[in-house]
Amino acid sequence: QRLGIKLYAGEKVKTGMIIIRQRGTKYLAGKNVKQGSDDTLYALKPGVVSFSTKLKKLFNGSQRTVKIVNVK
Repeated sequence: QRLGIKLYAGEKVKTGMIIIRQRGTKYLAGKNVKQGSDDTLYALKPGVVSFSTKLKKLFNGSQRTVKIVNVK
């Protein structure tokens, strides 16, 4: 299928527009972003797309760097 980033950082987004199509959770949903049943990330509110990174603690105590998608 046509997977990947559909809207990059700094681009305007409307409600319901798809930001990223993915298999698995390579990118996590942040503020004003929702994850669909097929792991697709889409916008809940209109705004501007931004990306950030964060350390997430896993269930076994280790950490991994995750990419988070936000709409501001």
